[in-house]
Formats: sequence, structure tokens, C-alpha cells
Amino acid sequence: MNDQQEGTRRGKCSRQQRCGQLVYCAAGKMAKFLRNTCNIFVLISVLCLATDFVKSQNDRRAKEEKKNEEFECPQGVGNGNFADPATCRRFYQCVDGYPYLNRCPSGLFFDDISKFCTFKNEARCGPIASTPAPITEPPIDLAVKCNPSECALPYCFCSKDGTLIPGGLEPEDTPQMMLLTFDGAVNLNNYDHYRKVFNKKRQNPNGCDIKGTFFISHEYSNYQMIQRLANEGHEMATETISLQMGLQDKGYEEWVGEMIGMREILRHFSNISKSEVVGMRAPFLKPGRNTQYKVLEDFGYIYDSSIGVPPLAVPVWPYTLDYKIPHECKSGTCPTKSFPGVWELPLNAHYVEGYEGGHCPYLDQCVLHNHDAQDVFEWLQEDFSKHYEQNRAPYMMPFHTNWFSIKELEQGLQKFLDWTVTLPDVWYVTGTQALTWMTDPKTLKELNNYEGWGCKNKANLPPKTCNNSNKCALNFKTPDLNYTDTRYLETCNECPNQYPWLGDAEGSGIPGRDNYVPDNVRK
Repeated sequence: MNDQQEGTRRGKCSRQQRCGQLVYCAAGKMAKFLRNTCNIFVLISVLCLATDFVKSQNDRRAKEEKKNEEFECPQGVGNGNFADPATCRRFYQCVDGYPYLNRCPSGLFFDDISKFCTFKNEARCGPIASTPAPITEPPIDLAVKCNPSECALPYCFCSKDGTLIPGGLEPEDTPQMMLLTFDGAVNLNNYDHYRKVFNKKRQNPNGCDIKGTFFISHEYSNYQMIQRLANEGHEMATETISLQMGLQDKGYEEWVGEMIGMREILRHFSNISKSEVVGMRAPFLKPGRNTQYKVLEDFGYIYDSSIGVPPLAVPVWPYTLDYKIPHECKSGTCPTKSFPGVWELPLNAHYVEGYEGGHCPYLDQCVLHNHDAQDVFEWLQEDFSKHYEQNRAPYMMPFHTNWFSIKELEQGLQKFLDWTVTLPDVWYVTGTQALTWMTDPKTLKELNNYEGWGCKNKANLPPKTCNNSNKCALNFKTPDLNYTDTRYLETCNECPNQYPWLGDAEGSGIPGRDNYVPDNVRK
């Protein structure tokens, strides 16, 4: 064995390897050999690489922080989620004018139209420019402030600040109503998650399964799944067919086509009677000023749930729109006229002390994705306590699908649901059930036999779903597309000729076929 081989075997550097006394790391740091061995050289090289990695990570964070500082929240549009101009994998949540950088869960991308993370083939990357249409009606405040002496249940309810309990009940005699609401399409992306929420084990104090309300949008919806949920007693309400942006500034016919068309699609493909679809929610919580509420009034809807409430010390109860809304209009597009007898189920802001996670109307818009399940559970508990320990205003929990794409959020919600159903005065009800109680308030002692929240009457439910649904591959072309695409629709009924859309809710293939007549002008 020669000297070079012997030196290598013992771990010493050969003359040809020329191990030096000093090594300079890329980060500018200097390390000194303890002894002249190749093993130490390797060790120091690894340490240098680690230093480089830490520096690169710090540089990346610094760039992101700088980019975060450069991003400015849009003016005049309120809080919400906005696309990161650099990548579709991230988005900014703007809270009171400050941008918080967020990342979509692994494998998901931010859709700048729907404003949540979804699959790549469904995501419409932004920023997508939108030009607000001109306001077509003067913003004249025609509704007057609440006059309790002239507003009496069951047809009218208001209070000066919106916080009073109906019927003059005390909080300890009032049920804490919980409203689980879900926006958008129902399909394979979320259906199993919804089944975990409504698992047949969570029940109200009267022994009935807890219920929720679904504000359905059309594209990508599975109507067999929707029919099954409706058959189990969950409420189906309408969002819109297309979820188009800027609808708040459109006219009467556009709102009719979107809202009533969506109700007709539910009737055609999920067998849900239109008399059972009595609630709606505007896309992106942007109410359509007076126009939307005129459509609600004309076509027999009972309630809307589109108006967000800013963070308040005491939450707001639902109210009728006989009078001016009793709080600030966050969207800037709330109704200004009086719509007697039309109810509003407002979305109270969710927040905790110190605004950890921000504040949000939809729970998935609060920044909780870095929390573990226990943190999420405790956050929900604190938020819930503002209702439960004060005026018992209904605690609405609105969700998009992306909440369920993060396991810690879903697990935290499961813990919260399991905890609340152990409370003897907590009831999970639908939007219509909440308003049924409000029109004729009952004390906690009267609720076990309260027919309005019972589960025996199934006369108005759609039929049970089929075992084997029709899976329809349909042509789809909207006016803004210059090509024909394919959309899939699943239903227990016959496949339509074409994918249902605005002006053709039945999918007949005849554009502009629909002609909806308001209920109040029918013979």
C-alpha cells in the first residue's frame, strides 16, 4: 500500500487532495479545521451547505415579505380573498386593508372567480380584471329606521340595533340555534366531507338528526347527491347558475335568470319542489341592491342570506326588510328600499379577541390553516361564546369546500360539533326552521314537542334517490366561449339534450327558452 492509500485509509488527506486549514462558506462564514482530516473537511462542507440553505430560506422569506408589502388590497371592495399576481398557488386575504399571504393546500390552486382553492382544471387563475357596471338606480335610502311599535311578529321583526331576542325572551330561555351552511356545487370534492358532518350520530335534544342548509350553484353539481341530501331533510336554497362576477350591478332579468333558473334546475334534476326552495345567497356576498330583493319578493322567496355584518361586540339577529338594516352594510350593495315580510339571515363576522386569524363572514376566509385541530376547536369555541353567552343570536357557520381540504380544520370542526351537541340548549336547524321559530318564539321547555323542529313530517321531501343514476356527458357553450366544451351532469332523471344553463334550465338545447312569470302576476 502506498502513502496516498495509507493516508486515505486512516482518514487523512492525501497530498493530491490538499485539505486546507480554512474553509469559506458561501454565506461568508469561516470555519477552522480542528485537525487535518478528510472527515472533518466533509463535516464542515455539510455545515457550509446547511448555512447556505438557511440563508436561501431567509432570502426567500424576505422576498415574500417584500412582495407582501408591495401588494395592496383593492380599494372600495371590502374584505376578501384576492389572487397573488405571481402564482396561482397563493392568494391574499385582505382584512381591513392589510394583505395576509396564504397558500392553497397541496395540489390545489386559487380560483379568482369563486375566491377559494380548488383543483387545477377548475381554477381560474388571477388576477382577473373586472369593471363594475354603472349603478342603474339612485342610492336613495327609502327605508326608515325600525319602529318596534309598528313591527309585530309573525310578519315583521326589527330592533334598533338588531340585537334583541324575538318575543322578549331572556337568553337563558332561548335556544341557541346553529346554522351550518354550505355554498357552491355539491359533488365528489365535498360530498363525503358533508356526510361526516351529518353522520346520523349527532342529534338535537329532541332526538332528531342535526340539519344544514345548502346554497347550490349549478356548474359541476351532482344532482343525485343533492336529491339525497334533500331527502334526508337538509334544506336546499339557491345561489346562482353561473356565479358570475358583477351580478350585484346587473338588472332584474339577469337576477331572475340566475336565481329562478337555479331553482328550476333543482326541480328538473333533483326533484325538489320549488315551494321548498325559499332561500338564496348572492355570489361572493354581494347583494344586488334593490333589484335582487325585488326578485325575491316577486317569486315567493322567504329569505335572503347575503348581507355580512362587521365585527360587533354583540351579534345581530335575523330581521325582516320592512325597515332599514340595523348595521353597517359591508358590501356597499345592500337594499335601500323596504321589502315587507322578506327576511334577512345576516352573516355575523367570525372573530376572537385580538383578531387572531382575522375576521370573516365565511369561516374558511379566516386564516386558520396553520393551527392544529385543538387550536381550531378552541377558536370556534371562543367565537361561539359571543352568541351563546350573550343574546343567543343564531350562530351561522358558512363554509366553502376548501375548509374541508385541510385536515386540521375539518378535525377541529368535528371536535366543535361533538362538543356543542352535548349542550342541552343547542339546536342545529335549517334557515327555514330558524325563521319558523322566530315567527312564533318558543322557550327551551317547549321545544322537545315543537312540531317545527320535529323529524316525523316528511311529506314535502323529494323522493329517495335512485340506485343507479344517469351520468350525462353534455355539450356546453356559453356566449363568452368560441368553442364547445363538455360538462358532466349526474341525475336520477333522464339526461337533457344539452348542459342546462342561463335561459335553458331544462337543457332542451333551445337558447332563451325560459320565460319566468312572477308569482304576484299569475292568474
